[in-house]
Amino acid sequence: MQQLQLPEPIQGTVDPTRGETAKADGMALAQANTPIDWADACAAAIELMAKRGVVFQAADLIAEGLVDEPDSPNRWGPAFLRASRAGVIESAGVAQSKRATVHRSLCRSWQGTAAYRPGAAA
Repeated sequence: MQQLQLPEPIQGTVDPTRGETAKADGMALAQANTPIDWADACAAAIELMAKRGVVFQAADLIAEGLVDEPDSPNRWGPAFLRASRAGVIESAGVAQSKRATVHRSLCRSWQGTAAYRPGAAA
């Protein structure tokens, strides 16, 4: 089966502003429906990994036993966004996910900010 290839996007089908708005709306909805106990445990896990000074992704939090798998994978985005906005973590690029359930798709990697990494000047 061949895939249909278009030489360029059809006018009106790609709207980055609407895409960002939809993303923000979806993350706000996910955050509003996240159980408080899971959100608190996840925040503590992210802070601990940030203080270790290692590059990590969501799968590492589970592998380390720091937090359980959430009831929905949509819970991860808001958790990492909050930590990023709070200055706890910063993007460390992208890597293949370590989670088998997502078939090694690309996912963001994180590291603690200078304020959280050991030995870094705060």
